[in-house]
Amino acid sequence: MKIQFDLKSSLSFVGVASMLLLSSCGGESSNSTGWEYNDRKNGGFYVNTDYDGMETGPGLVFVEGGTFTMGRVEEDFIKDWNNTPRQVTVQSFYLDENEVTNVDYREYLYYLKRVFDYDYYPEIYQSAVPDTLVWRDPLGYNEKMVEYYLRHPAYNFYPVVGVSWIQAMKYCSWRTDRVNEQILIDEGVFNEFPDQADADHFNTETYLYKSGEYTQQNRKGIPDYNPNSPYGKEGRPVRLDDGILLPKYRLPTEAEWEYAAYANLGNRLYNRVIEGNKYTWNGSASRNPDKRERGDMLANFKRGRGDYMGTGGWLNDQGASTMQVKFYPPNDFGLYDMAGNVAEWVLDIYRPLTPEDVTDLNPYRGNQFQAFDEDYQGIGALEILQDPQYDDDSNVVRLPGELPVRPVTEEENLTRRNYKYSDYRNFQDGDKESSIYYDQETVDESQALMYDYAVTTLIGNTTRVYKGGSWKDRAYWLSPGTRRYLEEDLATDYIGFRCAMDRLGFQNEEGGRDPEHTKPKRDKFQRYKYN
Repeated sequence: MKIQFDLKSSLSFVGVASMLLLSSCGGESSNSTGWEYNDRKNGGFYVNTDYDGMETGPGLVFVEGGTFTMGRVEEDFIKDWNNTPRQVTVQSFYLDENEVTNVDYREYLYYLKRVFDYDYYPEIYQSAVPDTLVWRDPLGYNEKMVEYYLRHPAYNFYPVVGVSWIQAMKYCSWRTDRVNEQILIDEGVFNEFPDQADADHFNTETYLYKSGEYTQQNRKGIPDYNPNSPYGKEGRPVRLDDGILLPKYRLPTEAEWEYAAYANLGNRLYNRVIEGNKYTWNGSASRNPDKRERGDMLANFKRGRGDYMGTGGWLNDQGASTMQVKFYPPNDFGLYDMAGNVAEWVLDIYRPLTPEDVTDLNPYRGNQFQAFDEDYQGIGALEILQDPQYDDDSNVVRLPGELPVRPVTEEENLTRRNYKYSDYRNFQDGDKESSIYYDQETVDESQALMYDYAVTTLIGNTTRVYKGGSWKDRAYWLSPGTRRYLEEDLATDYIGFRCAMDRLGFQNEEGGRDPEHTKPKRDKFQRYKYN
């Protein structure tokens, strides 16, 4: 018997079958068991069947990920050889539209002083205050910046500086909690709670794992379909599987920042980048080529010795030091000031050979894997979390009311193959295995250091990368491939930061297949044709 094969009919059948499968996966009942979701009679297994995708957090811009050549795109005349080109892939994420500004950071400072008793915990507020003395110069007069830059409304929307990497990370953590608290208020789960104090303040992780501790929670809550629920008709607290709370704000990784800064969308032909950008805009010039704005500077940077803003009556970029955010055109991702204004902290630990060491998917050096401290698990009273937690140098590492964490142990990871330790900051570049003592079992770890920090090198496990050029830098540093480093507890007058957030689910913004990105159609001879 001769079997007729109709390709068109078969493709139609596959399409219908796919639609039915998707329908069953996203329906109101389990595709595995047939039991209905969200039904008390069936046990009440909860699935958010109305989830429409991740919401964009305040201040963020969606950055669709992809592959790109990370590293140097022009001559390395500094001869650091620390940014060797390498093709990598970065998953989609969110990034702040502009740098964190003075008014943004002052909101954070105000919260700390209002919530945490200054008489008992003065170090909480003091540890967050930017170092305004970074503006001083032994042979220059910058006292107006020292006195006014952070606080005066004239500089409200200028990027905050004088902030260390450690301070930037704590700001990101605070911002996560404030955004998620507002989401819960908008959802009707929380009442507004302006009189928070010390340990009785909202923290996302404490809420998720010890949600019964919060007195500001509404009685309404989220409908609970569990027939044995302890919450009854009052409703339960929000959980992670509700999809309501946003992921953490954090600093972007070096790869994410660089990918977002290059923004090669305008140089793309289908899935191929014709010619990568040198800076964060198309072309190799630093002035605007558009007819209406021809000659205007595209970033705030130093053009030469003693030339920070041009000639009076014809200022090049308007900014002798920093400049108001969003003053210059955005790049193709809609991000402002990825070149110039201030350089920016990123998440990574610095190593010269990082581009050669890290993986080619979401490359990052600096992992420190942690777990919640078991000593605090299952404790119902919040009093155990009342006081801050300090490190060996008396620095605040945990605020009152936040869950304490500890490094994961080797014993916990004996059966794992992907990782064994907690601290991977010096993995394959600074640990014993990567030193000349790798085969000597009698040598102590402290004696086998490749990087003898503060003695023979400034590179260590607390040395962080910062990216991009600033108002104080020449045009060379505007190229996103350049990289520099500084100790994580230091600050300058030319380094700021912006926050990032993970993208969950679909890698494009709309979800599903974007019509512009669909595969080319076939003609009757099964040849691909592009629209």
